[in-house]
Amino acid sequence: MKYCLFIVVCFLNSFLYSQAKKNTDSVTYYNKLANSNLNNKKYNQAVIYTQKSINYCEVNGKKENLANQTFKLGKIFYNKGKFEDALKNFHKTVSLFDTLKPSCLKVLALNYIGAANSAKGDYKTAAVYYAKAEDLLKKLNIADHAHALDYQRALALKTNKDFVTAANNFKRITKQPDNPSIIKTKVDSYYQLGLIETQLQRNDSAIIYFDKALDYYAKINDFQKKSKIVLAISQYYKQKKNYDLAYSYLDEHYQLENYILKLKNAKVDLNEFEKFKKNQSLNNTIKRESEEKIQMKTYRYSKLVSILAIALISILSLLSLALYKNNIIRNQNNLLLREKNKELILAKNKAEKASKARSEFLSTVSHELRTPLNAINGITHLLLEDNPKKNQLKYLESLKFSGNYLTTFINEILEVNKIDSTKVEIENISFNLKELLFNIQSSLKELATANKNYFNLEIDKSIPDNLMGDPTKLSQIILNLINNALKFTQNGHVNVIAKLYSQEEENATVYFEIVDTGIGIPEDKLQSVFESFSQGSIEVNRKYGGTGLGLTIVKKLIELLGGEIKLKSEVGKGSTFTFKLNFKINNEPLEVIEEAKPYSDKQLKHKSILLIEDNKINQMITRKMLENKNISCEIVDNGEEAVELLKIKRFDMVLMDVHLPGINGTTATKLIREFDKTTPIIALTAISLDENRDMLLSFGMNDVITKPFVPDEFYTTIAKFFD
Repeated sequence: MKYCLFIVVCFLNSFLYSQAKKNTDSVTYYNKLANSNLNNKKYNQAVIYTQKSINYCEVNGKKENLANQTFKLGKIFYNKGKFEDALKNFHKTVSLFDTLKPSCLKVLALNYIGAANSAKGDYKTAAVYYAKAEDLLKKLNIADHAHALDYQRALALKTNKDFVTAANNFKRITKQPDNPSIIKTKVDSYYQLGLIETQLQRNDSAIIYFDKALDYYAKINDFQKKSKIVLAISQYYKQKKNYDLAYSYLDEHYQLENYILKLKNAKVDLNEFEKFKKNQSLNNTIKRESEEKIQMKTYRYSKLVSILAIALISILSLLSLALYKNNIIRNQNNLLLREKNKELILAKNKAEKASKARSEFLSTVSHELRTPLNAINGITHLLLEDNPKKNQLKYLESLKFSGNYLTTFINEILEVNKIDSTKVEIENISFNLKELLFNIQSSLKELATANKNYFNLEIDKSIPDNLMGDPTKLSQIILNLINNALKFTQNGHVNVIAKLYSQEEENATVYFEIVDTGIGIPEDKLQSVFESFSQGSIEVNRKYGGTGLGLTIVKKLIELLGGEIKLKSEVGKGSTFTFKLNFKINNEPLEVIEEAKPYSDKQLKHKSILLIEDNKINQMITRKMLENKNISCEIVDNGEEAVELLKIKRFDMVLMDVHLPGINGTTATKLIREFDKTTPIIALTAISLDENRDMLLSFGMNDVITKPFVPDEFYTTIAKFFD
């Protein structure tokens, strides 16, 4: 029962709120519609919506809004020359304000009553209401509307032929400072002064007032007033026998009148309001009859409602009992669910901690492995450069191969870990798929030749030239698949196919197929071949080389790009890998990226480089690699000393290890950039999951070299800053 009562109370609250909101908004709603129609010169619609607002205020007892809307209706009638209707509404406005706090609007209503009576020729009555308006204005201590009262009084005096007093009133208005509220009154006052001077046959004085009125016209943009002014000026020049100017102003007068006539013809006659009032009366009669019928129906059904209410109460009682029992059962279930939810949250947190620990472990291990691996690869490179003996060359080549293998292995472990930890960002840049595939084919021709394979590339010509996607990851996928195909195929064929699968508007789906005639994969290994370190991969890779992680990376990257890889294979006949990827089509021309130019020893000769490295072996290797290119090298083993040294000595370049004792490489770089913005700083890092190129560059570094160094890449990166 409590639940049912709660629902009823909520319903009543929402109903009452909606009613209150409706009461608040209705006057504003009708007022907005009326103002909109006034601005669009649709006076009949403005009258209708104003009257609707008045009706609503009368029904709901909103006296102040009623007074405002009644005054507004009176102004509309006054401006259209319907003075009787205007007077009726203005008198009603005054009566309503008599019961409210005095305001400026009551002053305006009294003033309009005077103006309407003056327009009808009843100047005595007009004078009475002008005086009432002036008295109330003084009581309210409001000077803003005094000029309007002065103008109406002066107009009444002029109509009664008291030209001297009228002229003095008009002149008093023209001497007041200009402001937006008085501009129109000043234009009218200059015009009336001109008419008075014309009637007194002082035409030279009259033209001065007409010209001033015309000057002020530009500030109010009133076509009717301008039409009257230019007609008066035309008549003046006609009396002066200056017929050219007289004709010119008369022509302007006719043009204005024609324009005003067009505007009037576009409006609907206000007499339609009479039809509205009749319809309103008829609607009220129909409404009353409808209400009487509803009351009769209500009376008839009251007994039936009472019976239904008793039945409803009985049903609600039974329902409340059922709800009570259900509530007990639900509480028991909720308690059980909360306990299970806590267990799931604990399990989830444990899994997340384990995943994070694995990522951090792999990151730390890879970093620690890269540092000594840099020493192995670096020393091997230096020994190979030092013209070793023939019996030593074999061992050094084996050592170089092992170092490169271990580097690739670490990189692939990190790549798998990055994908699993969702730290891989997908690029969306423009690239040419056809060029990408041709470049991959060129880079693998040597491997194809070594294994005596026929390597063929088939590209569908209908594939759009420029696509939007991640060319780096796509290259990684295709390189891994083709590399596997060439590696596991001897004296056979490797065929790479790319064709347009579908195209809709700005999207294109491309189908890729890599087919080889190699050793094939047993049926029971078709699923596990994509798993990291699967038994099948280990056995095969021991014979053919590789880490056993290539296909794992391929599968994860394809899924990351929104595709799915499929595999068909038969032992002894070969394998077929297929997948589809969706790309957006880029219709803009592709930017041409210049390839890195090969370095020359001349670029590096006699350069000075500061090496900041704490590992003694890495110091020795890096120094030797630099000195082999005739580069002078100075070594500092911590960030603080590096910052102080660079303040007093200049170098052509700084090689900055990221992990240093004390302040690390990024902090040191940030401090250096405070006083040195130009010297190139290159980061040396055994990059981990939490480090990335963009982050390092944001500290002010110019480029990044990853340990262990690849000699050609090391020298090329340094040389590009010495062009």
